[in-house]
Amino acid sequence: MERSLRAARVATYVYFVLDGTLMGSWVVHIPAIESRVGISHAALGGLLVLLGLGAFLGMRVTGRLADRLGTRTVLPAAGVMCGAVLVLPGLPRDPWWLAGALLVFGFANGSLDVSMNAHAVHVEKAYRRPVMSGFHATFSVGGVIAALVAAAVAGTGLSPAATLGVLGAAGSVTALAAARFLLPGATAPAATTDVGQDGEGTHATARGGSRERIRILAALALMVMLCEGAANDWSALHLKDVLGAPASTAAFAYGTYAAAMTTGRLLADRIVARFGSMAVLRYGAATAAVGITIAATTPWIWAAFAGWALFGLGLSGCVPQLFSAAGHADPSAAGANVSRVAGLGYLGMLAGPAVIGWLTHLVALNHAFLLLTLLCATTATTAGVLRTTPARTGADRTPGTAPTSH
Repeated sequence: MERSLRAARVATYVYFVLDGTLMGSWVVHIPAIESRVGISHAALGGLLVLLGLGAFLGMRVTGRLADRLGTRTVLPAAGVMCGAVLVLPGLPRDPWWLAGALLVFGFANGSLDVSMNAHAVHVEKAYRRPVMSGFHATFSVGGVIAALVAAAVAGTGLSPAATLGVLGAAGSVTALAAARFLLPGATAPAATTDVGQDGEGTHATARGGSRERIRILAALALMVMLCEGAANDWSALHLKDVLGAPASTAAFAYGTYAAAMTTGRLLADRIVARFGSMAVLRYGAATAAVGITIAATTPWIWAAFAGWALFGLGLSGCVPQLFSAAGHADPSAAGANVSRVAGLGYLGMLAGPAVIGWLTHLVALNHAFLLLTLLCATTATTAGVLRTTPARTGADRTPGTAPTSH
């Protein structure tokens, strides 16, 4: 059992890397596709909404399928589908066809996203210790792979469709190859009664309380991922437009944020095992609030870098804990609950850049970042929602209890 569990964990890493590679492959080809179709940045921004809408729909549909059919069935199918449709955005020369391609690719990517997170919840439950943050860290590895591939083929003259087609085919093969190592029978398990982190009895079958808890987790995911989306699009512009940094220097603002987030996620599982998921969410969000406040108010470039680093480090462990808590809230509906939290969070990530952009019509860009301070502070004060977790795992173990090792 120990060997098969480790294999399932490695296979889950593979799917997270795969998702990051497929999404990253689309992202790095955006400029070429935009030029090929002949649309403006504004038009592209509108089309990207369809990508998000497709992802949201895919998450909602696939989450329920994962609970009914099992993630061992649904996850490989989602991976094959996502790889197969990756080529679609590279084919159109017309905005309407591109819109349809992005809607389909978004649906497939959302399906892969929610099914791999649902399977990650089952792996974490079997390990009986936190492993979710490590999975999310490997998603970034996929983005690096996509960037390296794009750089390698840049001078070959290959069209976006050819590159995306090859990467998509390789992704589908990878999804099929990893399928045999996934955990079997990861469908609705029997209801259990257990003791949560605060020592009070909890019931996994308390559907009413579970639904309320999922709503809170989804709202927190919306806030946290809105902050992530804002950092993705505005961190470099902040240094360039507000602090007057050269473009080459400003680019490192996002790099600093992303590196800190990846590092934090690589370390977060051990921290969760020691102090609990509630502490990671609370103090992580508080750290992020301090970081973005520093970035928003400092006149010094070096301090802004430090602020963005703290922002990324603080946010790094938040989303994995929310997804994990959603999956463990009701084991009989892990996929559906993860889809609800991830879906609303994904919408928040897409909305983040737009919200900050809208605020810049009213206040300066750096002052608009204070909204992110408010969202992080709200998340920190609401972190008590993770205090009681129906499914007992290492993520909600009483601080100080030694984790089970495999």
